[in-house]
Amino acid sequence: MSDLILHHYDFSNFAEKARLMLGFKGLAWRGVEIPPIAPKPKLTPLTGGYRRTPVLQDGADIWCDTNLIARELERRVPSPTRYPAATAGADEALTRWAEQQFMRPSALYVSGINTDHMPEGLHEDRARLHGLPPPSIEAVRVAAIRNLHLVRPQIKWLADMLADNRPYLLGAVPCIADFAAYHVVWFYRGRYIDCRAVFDPYPKLRAWRDRMATIGHGTRNDIDADVALAEARAAEPAIPRPSQPQEGDPKPGERARVRPADNAKDWVEGEVLFIDAREIALLRQDPTVGTVAVHFPRLGYDWRHVRL
Repeated sequence: MSDLILHHYDFSNFAEKARLMLGFKGLAWRGVEIPPIAPKPKLTPLTGGYRRTPVLQDGADIWCDTNLIARELERRVPSPTRYPAATAGADEALTRWAEQQFMRPSALYVSGINTDHMPEGLHEDRARLHGLPPPSIEAVRVAAIRNLHLVRPQIKWLADMLADNRPYLLGAVPCIADFAAYHVVWFYRGRYIDCRAVFDPYPKLRAWRDRMATIGHGTRNDIDADVALAEARAAEPAIPRPSQPQEGDPKPGERARVRPADNAKDWVEGEVLFIDAREIALLRQDPTVGTVAVHFPRLGYDWRHVRL
Protein backbone atom coordinates (compact mmCIF):
# COMPACT_ATOMS: atom_id res chain seq x y z
CA MET A 1 0.00 0.00 0.00
CA SER A 2 3.02 2.31 -0.09
CA ASP A 3 1.93 3.20 -3.66
CA LEU A 4 -0.82 5.37 -2.16
CA ILE A 5 -0.11 9.11 -2.21
CA LEU A 6 -2.20 11.64 -0.28
CA HIS A 7 -2.09 15.22 -1.59
CA HIS A 8 -2.93 17.32 1.47
CA TYR A 9 -1.82 20.05 3.85
CA ASP A 10 -1.47 19.63 7.57
CA PHE A 11 -4.15 22.02 8.85
CA SER A 12 -6.88 20.76 6.50
CA ASN A 13 -9.60 19.06 8.52
CA PHE A 14 -10.78 16.96 5.57
CA ALA A 15 -7.17 15.85 5.11
CA GLU A 16 -7.14 14.87 8.78
CA LYS A 17 -10.16 12.67 8.10
CA ALA A 18 -8.25 10.96 5.27
CA ARG A 19 -5.09 10.58 7.36
CA LEU A 20 -7.08 8.97 10.16
CA MET A 21 -8.84 6.63 7.72
CA LEU A 22 -5.45 5.49 6.41
CA GLY A 23 -4.36 4.92 10.00
CA PHE A 24 -7.51 2.93 10.79
CA LYS A 25 -6.65 0.56 7.94
CA GLY A 26 -3.06 0.31 9.19
CA LEU A 27 -1.66 1.54 5.88
CA ALA A 28 1.67 2.96 4.84
CA TRP A 29 1.28 5.96 2.55
CA ARG A 30 3.18 8.85 1.08
CA GLY A 31 2.23 12.49 1.49
CA VAL A 32 2.59 15.48 -0.83
CA GLU A 33 2.12 18.88 0.78
CA ILE A 34 -0.04 21.07 -1.48
CA PRO A 35 -0.84 24.79 -1.17
CA PRO A 36 -4.00 25.60 0.82
CA ILE A 37 -5.10 28.12 -1.83
CA ALA A 38 -5.00 28.34 -5.62
CA PRO A 39 -3.01 28.11 -7.78
CA LYS A 40 -1.96 24.50 -7.25
CA PRO A 41 0.28 23.92 -10.28
CA LYS A 42 1.45 20.44 -9.27
CA LEU A 43 -2.02 19.18 -8.40
CA THR A 44 -3.98 20.51 -11.39
CA PRO A 45 -2.30 18.17 -13.93
CA LEU A 46 -3.60 15.24 -11.90
CA THR A 47 -7.12 16.50 -11.20
CA GLY A 48 -7.90 18.63 -14.24
CA GLY A 49 -8.92 21.59 -12.12
CA TYR A 50 -10.52 20.00 -9.06
CA ARG A 51 -8.71 21.83 -6.28
CA ARG A 52 -10.19 20.69 -3.00
CA THR A 53 -8.21 18.88 -0.34
CA PRO A 54 -7.36 16.03 -0.03
CA VAL A 55 -6.80 13.95 -3.16
CA LEU A 56 -5.65 10.31 -3.15
CA GLN A 57 -3.40 8.97 -5.90
CA ASP A 58 -2.31 5.50 -6.95
CA GLY A 59 -0.29 5.74 -10.15
CA ALA A 60 -2.53 7.28 -12.82
CA ASP A 61 -5.75 6.97 -10.76
CA ILE A 62 -6.90 9.94 -8.69
CA TRP A 63 -9.73 9.90 -6.13
CA CYS A 64 -11.43 13.14 -5.13
CA ASP A 65 -13.53 13.74 -1.97
CA THR A 66 -13.00 11.94 1.33
CA ASN A 67 -16.26 9.99 1.02
CA LEU A 68 -15.07 8.35 -2.18
CA ILE A 69 -11.57 7.93 -0.73
CA ALA A 70 -13.20 6.11 2.20
CA ARG A 71 -15.01 3.74 -0.16
CA GLU A 72 -11.87 3.05 -2.19
CA LEU A 73 -9.85 2.24 0.92
CA GLU A 74 -12.69 -0.01 2.11
CA ARG A 75 -12.71 -1.83 -1.24
CA ARG A 76 -8.97 -2.48 -0.98
CA VAL A 77 -8.86 -3.28 2.74
CA PRO A 78 -12.28 -4.51 3.91
CA SER A 79 -11.22 -5.18 7.49
CA PRO A 80 -11.49 -3.48 9.86
CA THR A 81 -14.60 -1.99 8.32
CA ARG A 82 -15.80 1.58 8.67
CA TYR A 83 -19.25 0.47 7.47
CA PRO A 84 -20.54 -2.06 10.04
CA ALA A 85 -23.85 -3.63 9.03
CA ALA A 86 -25.47 -2.75 12.35
CA THR A 87 -25.30 1.00 11.61
CA ALA A 88 -25.85 0.95 7.82
CA GLY A 89 -27.81 3.99 6.66
CA ALA A 90 -27.57 5.86 9.94
CA ASP A 91 -23.80 6.22 9.54
CA GLU A 92 -24.11 7.74 6.06
CA ALA A 93 -26.88 10.12 7.13
CA LEU A 94 -24.85 11.26 10.13
CA THR A 95 -21.81 11.73 7.91
CA ARG A 96 -23.71 14.08 5.61
CA TRP A 97 -24.92 16.14 8.57
CA ALA A 98 -21.40 16.38 10.05
CA GLU A 99 -19.73 17.42 6.81
CA GLN A 100 -22.34 19.98 5.83
CA GLN A 101 -24.56 21.33 8.60
CA PHE A 102 -21.93 20.96 11.33
CA MET A 103 -18.79 21.64 9.33
CA ARG A 104 -19.77 24.89 7.63
CA PRO A 105 -20.51 26.99 10.76
CA SER A 106 -17.60 25.33 12.57
CA ALA A 107 -15.21 26.41 9.82
CA LEU A 108 -16.57 29.96 9.84
CA TYR A 109 -16.23 30.15 13.61
CA VAL A 110 -12.72 28.69 13.96
CA SER A 111 -11.22 30.40 10.92
CA GLY A 112 -12.91 33.68 11.86
CA ILE A 113 -11.48 33.63 15.38
CA ASN A 114 -8.11 32.84 13.85
CA THR A 115 -8.45 35.28 10.96
CA ASP A 116 -5.24 37.16 11.79
CA HIS A 117 -3.30 33.89 11.70
CA MET A 118 -4.70 32.25 8.57
CA PRO A 119 -2.64 32.09 5.34
CA GLU A 120 -2.85 35.31 3.35
CA GLY A 121 -5.65 35.19 0.81
CA LEU A 122 -7.40 32.15 2.35
CA HIS A 123 -10.75 33.86 2.98
CA GLU A 124 -10.75 35.38 -0.51
CA ASP A 125 -9.88 32.00 -2.02
CA ARG A 126 -12.72 30.20 -0.24
CA ALA A 127 -15.20 32.90 -1.22
CA ARG A 128 -14.07 32.62 -4.85
CA LEU A 129 -14.50 28.83 -4.69
CA HIS A 130 -18.19 29.35 -3.85
CA GLY A 131 -18.72 32.23 -6.28
CA LEU A 132 -18.94 34.85 -3.53
CA PRO A 133 -17.28 38.27 -3.24
CA PRO A 134 -14.19 38.55 -1.00
CA PRO A 135 -15.23 39.26 2.62
CA SER A 136 -13.73 42.00 4.77
CA ILE A 137 -11.74 40.97 7.84
CA GLU A 138 -14.35 42.62 10.02
CA ALA A 139 -17.11 40.61 8.33
CA VAL A 140 -15.16 37.40 8.97
CA ARG A 141 -14.82 38.26 12.68
CA VAL A 142 -18.52 39.08 13.02
CA ALA A 143 -19.44 35.84 11.23
CA ALA A 144 -17.29 33.87 13.68
CA ILE A 145 -19.42 34.83 16.67
CA ARG A 146 -22.66 34.42 14.74
CA ASN A 147 -21.67 30.87 13.78
CA LEU A 148 -20.56 29.99 17.31
CA HIS A 149 -24.23 30.21 18.26
CA LEU A 150 -25.02 27.72 15.46
CA VAL A 151 -22.42 25.14 16.45
CA ARG A 152 -23.12 25.02 20.20
CA PRO A 153 -26.43 23.12 19.92
CA GLN A 154 -24.88 20.74 17.38
CA ILE A 155 -21.99 20.00 19.72
CA LYS A 156 -24.59 19.05 22.33
CA TRP A 157 -26.15 16.62 19.83
CA LEU A 158 -22.83 14.80 19.64
CA ALA A 159 -22.52 14.80 23.41
CA ASP A 160 -26.05 13.43 23.76
CA MET A 161 -25.20 10.50 21.48
CA LEU A 162 -22.38 9.56 23.86
CA ALA A 163 -24.27 10.17 27.09
CA ASP A 164 -25.03 6.45 27.59
CA ASN A 165 -21.28 5.67 27.74
CA ARG A 166 -21.08 4.09 24.29
CA PRO A 167 -17.49 4.41 23.01
CA TYR A 168 -18.44 5.63 19.53
CA LEU A 169 -21.30 7.64 18.05
CA LEU A 170 -23.41 4.68 16.90
CA GLY A 171 -22.18 1.88 19.11
CA ALA A 172 -19.24 -0.22 20.19
CA VAL A 173 -17.07 0.24 17.08
CA PRO A 174 -16.18 3.30 15.01
CA CYS A 175 -18.03 3.81 11.73
CA ILE A 176 -17.65 6.35 8.94
CA ALA A 177 -19.77 8.84 10.93
CA ASP A 178 -17.14 8.92 13.69
CA PHE A 179 -14.47 9.93 11.18
CA ALA A 180 -16.75 12.58 9.65
CA ALA A 181 -17.67 14.13 12.99
CA TYR A 182 -14.16 13.81 14.41
CA HIS A 183 -12.49 15.84 11.68
CA VAL A 184 -14.85 18.74 12.45
CA VAL A 185 -14.10 18.49 16.17
CA TRP A 186 -10.36 18.24 15.38
CA PHE A 187 -10.58 21.57 13.55
CA TYR A 188 -11.39 23.35 16.81
CA ARG A 189 -7.74 23.22 17.75
CA GLY A 190 -7.55 26.34 15.62
CA ARG A 191 -4.59 27.60 13.65
CA TYR A 192 -3.11 29.52 16.58
CA ILE A 193 -6.06 30.24 18.84
CA ASP A 194 -7.34 27.05 20.51
CA CYS A 195 -11.14 26.90 20.29
CA ARG A 196 -11.63 23.61 22.12
CA ALA A 197 -13.12 25.24 25.23
CA VAL A 198 -16.55 24.76 23.62
CA PHE A 199 -16.20 21.04 24.47
CA ASP A 200 -15.37 21.60 28.16
CA PRO A 201 -18.95 20.94 29.38
CA TYR A 202 -18.92 17.48 27.74
CA PRO A 203 -16.31 15.09 29.21
CA LYS A 204 -17.69 12.06 27.35
CA LEU A 205 -17.43 13.91 24.06
CA ARG A 206 -13.84 14.85 24.87
CA ALA A 207 -13.09 11.21 25.73
CA TRP A 208 -14.53 10.12 22.35
CA ARG A 209 -12.40 12.76 20.62
CA ASP A 210 -9.28 11.43 22.34
CA ARG A 211 -10.18 7.82 21.44
CA MET A 212 -10.47 8.77 17.80
CA ALA A 213 -7.13 10.61 17.90
CA THR A 214 -5.34 7.48 19.15
CA ILE A 215 -6.16 5.72 15.85
CA GLY A 216 -3.26 7.65 14.35
CA HIS A 217 -2.23 8.16 10.75
CA GLY A 218 -0.59 4.87 9.85
CA THR A 219 2.93 5.07 8.41
CA ARG A 220 3.55 8.37 6.60
CA ASN A 221 6.47 9.22 4.36
CA ASP A 222 6.58 12.68 2.76
CA ILE A 223 7.70 13.02 -0.86
CA ASP A 224 8.11 15.79 -3.40
CA ALA A 225 5.22 16.60 -5.74
CA ASP A 226 7.42 15.86 -8.76
CA VAL A 227 7.68 12.24 -7.63
CA ALA A 228 3.90 11.93 -7.67
CA LEU A 229 3.68 13.52 -11.12
CA ALA A 230 6.36 11.18 -12.45
CA GLU A 231 4.51 8.14 -11.11
CA ALA A 232 1.31 9.24 -12.82
CA ARG A 233 3.20 9.79 -16.06
CA ALA A 234 4.79 6.33 -15.91
CA ALA A 235 1.51 4.52 -15.19
CA GLU A 236 -1.80 3.83 -16.92
CA PRO A 237 -5.20 4.00 -15.24
CA ALA A 238 -6.30 0.69 -13.73
CA ILE A 239 -8.83 -1.41 -15.66
CA PRO A 240 -12.19 -0.35 -14.23
CA ARG A 241 -14.93 -2.54 -12.79
CA PRO A 242 -17.95 -3.07 -15.08
CA SER A 243 -20.03 0.09 -15.26
CA GLN A 244 -23.67 0.19 -14.18
CA PRO A 245 -25.05 3.45 -15.58
CA GLN A 246 -28.43 4.65 -14.36
CA GLU A 247 -31.16 6.12 -16.53
CA GLY A 248 -29.89 9.27 -18.26
CA ASP A 249 -26.25 8.72 -17.23
CA PRO A 250 -23.41 9.22 -19.69
CA LYS A 251 -22.05 5.88 -20.89
CA PRO A 252 -18.40 4.79 -20.91
CA GLY A 253 -16.70 6.37 -23.91
CA GLU A 254 -18.94 9.45 -23.89
CA ARG A 255 -17.64 12.81 -22.74
CA ALA A 256 -18.84 14.46 -19.55
CA ARG A 257 -17.83 17.11 -17.06
CA VAL A 258 -18.10 17.02 -13.26
CA ARG A 259 -17.91 19.56 -10.43
CA PRO A 260 -18.91 19.82 -6.76
CA ALA A 261 -22.59 20.71 -6.48
CA ASP A 262 -22.19 23.42 -3.81
CA ASN A 263 -21.60 26.34 -6.20
CA ALA A 264 -18.00 25.41 -7.02
CA LYS A 265 -17.02 26.74 -10.44
CA ASP A 266 -14.32 24.27 -11.41
CA TRP A 267 -15.54 21.73 -13.97
CA VAL A 268 -13.38 18.70 -14.78
CA GLU A 269 -13.96 17.32 -18.28
CA GLY A 270 -13.04 13.98 -19.82
CA GLU A 271 -14.19 10.69 -21.29
CA VAL A 272 -16.29 8.50 -19.00
CA LEU A 273 -14.23 5.48 -17.97
CA PHE A 274 -16.54 4.11 -15.28
CA ILE A 275 -19.91 4.98 -13.81
CA ASP A 276 -22.34 3.47 -11.32
CA ALA A 277 -24.70 4.77 -8.64
CA ARG A 278 -21.83 5.85 -6.36
CA GLU A 279 -18.99 6.93 -8.64
CA ILE A 280 -18.05 8.47 -11.98
CA ALA A 281 -14.49 8.35 -13.33
CA LEU A 282 -13.23 10.49 -16.21
CA LEU A 283 -10.24 9.79 -18.44
CA ARG A 284 -8.19 12.91 -19.06
CA GLN A 285 -5.14 13.77 -21.10
CA ASP A 286 -2.60 16.19 -19.68
CA PRO A 287 0.77 17.16 -21.19
CA THR A 288 2.48 16.81 -17.80
CA VAL A 289 1.21 13.38 -16.74
CA GLY A 290 -0.34 11.80 -19.85
CA THR A 291 -3.55 9.80 -19.33
CA VAL A 292 -5.11 9.83 -15.86
CA ALA A 293 -8.45 8.67 -14.44
CA VAL A 294 -10.09 11.12 -12.05
CA HIS A 295 -12.71 9.53 -9.78
CA PHE A 296 -15.60 11.46 -8.21
CA PRO A 297 -18.50 10.46 -5.97
CA ARG A 298 -21.99 10.92 -7.39
CA LEU A 299 -23.59 12.31 -4.24
CA GLY A 300 -22.70 15.98 -3.82
CA TYR A 301 -21.47 16.39 -7.41
CA ASP A 302 -22.99 17.63 -10.67
CA TRP A 303 -22.31 16.10 -14.05
CA ARG A 304 -23.18 17.18 -17.59
CA HIS A 305 -22.88 15.55 -21.00
CA VAL A 306 -20.37 17.26 -23.27
CA ARG A 307 -21.69 17.41 -26.81
CA LEU A 308 -18.95 17.48 -29.42
